[in-house]
Amino acid sequence: MEASYKSECESEAWPGTQRPGTGTVSAAVREHLRKLCLREFPCGAGSWNKSRFLPQTWRTWRELVPKEEDVVSPGEETVEALLGLVRSPHSPWALLNDSNAEDSFLRELAIRNPLMITDTFFYSYFRSLRVVDKEVTLVDKDLLKFLKLEELVLSANRIKQVDATNLPPTLKVLELYGNEISSMECLCAHPPAGLQHLGLGHNKLLGPLESLYVTADHWPNLVSLDLGFNDLTDLQSMVASLRTLRHLRLLVLQGNPLALVPYYRGLTIDSLAQLCVLDDITVSPNEKHLFRGLSLNGDLLAQEAQFVVTIGNIRGVLDTSVLDPEPGPEGPFVAYSYYVTYDFVRDEEGEAVEDTGELAEIVKPSPSSELLVEESPEEVGEDVIKDIVGGVTEEVEGSLESEVEESGESELSVISGPSTVLQTPRASAEELAKLRLRIDPRLCPSPGTVLFNTTHKPWAEVIPCGYEMQHSLRDLVPLKAFLLAGTTVTIVEEKILSWPVVLPAVDSPLSAKRGKGEKDKKGKEKDRKGQGEKEPAKEWKVPKKKKELPKELRQDPPILQVLGRGLVILEPLLAGEPLVSTVCNFGMVRTLTSDRLTLARDSKKIKKVAKKEKPKAVNPIYESDYHPEPLTVEVQIQLNQCRSAEEALRMFAV
Repeated sequence: MEASYKSECESEAWPGTQRPGTGTVSAAVREHLRKLCLREFPCGAGSWNKSRFLPQTWRTWRELVPKEEDVVSPGEETVEALLGLVRSPHSPWALLNDSNAEDSFLRELAIRNPLMITDTFFYSYFRSLRVVDKEVTLVDKDLLKFLKLEELVLSANRIKQVDATNLPPTLKVLELYGNEISSMECLCAHPPAGLQHLGLGHNKLLGPLESLYVTADHWPNLVSLDLGFNDLTDLQSMVASLRTLRHLRLLVLQGNPLALVPYYRGLTIDSLAQLCVLDDITVSPNEKHLFRGLSLNGDLLAQEAQFVVTIGNIRGVLDTSVLDPEPGPEGPFVAYSYYVTYDFVRDEEGEAVEDTGELAEIVKPSPSSELLVEESPEEVGEDVIKDIVGGVTEEVEGSLESEVEESGESELSVISGPSTVLQTPRASAEELAKLRLRIDPRLCPSPGTVLFNTTHKPWAEVIPCGYEMQHSLRDLVPLKAFLLAGTTVTIVEEKILSWPVVLPAVDSPLSAKRGKGEKDKKGKEKDRKGQGEKEPAKEWKVPKKKKELPKELRQDPPILQVLGRGLVILEPLLAGEPLVSTVCNFGMVRTLTSDRLTLARDSKKIKKVAKKEKPKAVNPIYESDYHPEPLTVEVQIQLNQCRSAEEALRMFAV
């Protein structure tokens, strides 16, 4: 029986099946009505309810409304049974999950009175059309057939331009969120005069000329305007145009680069006195008072955004030094340090350092001293290092000889001071190109960004970074793209191997003088013995501590290891939040073995405490109670916002 229903429906022409083309609004509406199956079982007219409908030539106009018969013929269904098929969620004819109340009404109407389902009915019935995410690219002229249409929602499509002459003049609400519209100029050719709400958020509006299309000349009755999450940058021009909209009460501009300037909310509130809600936040009388008069000096305010990046404590770092063997007299001497890196957008007029093509890291507040490489000393400028080390050795020898000659003392006396470190010279361009291929890509900034990092710190249970950096940026469009992408935070361990530089023995003329003096002394003693004189009593002398030559160390290029790396979401700053504060958790990196070695090393240090001080007890680590702390770092990024007109003028007046 179902096959007959289908064949009967296919034999009848569906009203309005002529499609003007794919990707149009009218085609999407027809496709939606087709999926409702308003002329197929259990809707429409067919063999399942033919006794309820007679040919119109046999009936008067008063009998056009169908009446329920007490007894239906075999093979037909009652109205209640047909309605049950479309209302039951378990029925194969139930509505789809994304259907709305209007879809349900149309299907029940197609059961009760299918003769009403005509083109004329549709064009006069619909007051609201929602065509969302249907790949629509064109607003066609068939929309003018909807005589009573007041609300048109065309969000999440691929519309680049809208022909305003195809919009019904009865429209009061027009939403075009999430499309590809780059300018409002197309809407201003023939806008609906009675439009009260215009939603153009999440499009591609860009350029200072967009402020020319939000005036009362085009939208005299506009009450609500949503331009959020576009690429609008000129706040002063925008609020000057919006001031002409006398009926405007609700405004959304957040998500635009212009909303990142610290005085954005204050200038907008003071410029639009009639505004009630800005970015979904009610405008309070206190705000109006605090920013009173700011719009009079709006042209004097610099258009720049300010961010403060704060990096707090690092926890859960593995103490790698306990895994290394004790260094011998020939080295290597190993030094570990830890720091945090993050990338931030490059600003043409900001504080970013121009890229010189070298593998350098930008360290604020302390400058960088080494290359971000992972190489052995034999592979990086070995000949250059030997030359420099040899030159320094000759200088040291010459200085020692000159010092001995000038002193004239009987013994060589050299006071050993702190060890000096020979910095590894920068490699040549060819060597640098080879090194660039071996750099961990996780230590390189993203395109269009600059890498910043904290001061290097030694290992501790809690490593305090104490880092704070202010970023001022005037190029706001790339800044928005950066906030949408987020910043990457990395914890880096730096390992530096130092090797002693062996100096050759120093030949001093004092040794000859000392030998001659000793011979004279022995001769005098023999003379005394020959004359029968007694030997003088020997004097006890405190043995002198051997004087060591200053050790000179040469450093290998640092070996960098990424301990943890993660993305910090910054989109809330673009959506109006003033602060993003998070603790980046990179998981467990410490092990039971390493912590036991660290505990053993610390216990040895405790034993060397002065006798007067009471040593602290060190509890052993048991495997059953072992719960290591994960590797974490505290990160906070704040968007500066002015709290009053006085503060804005003091900080940003040009």
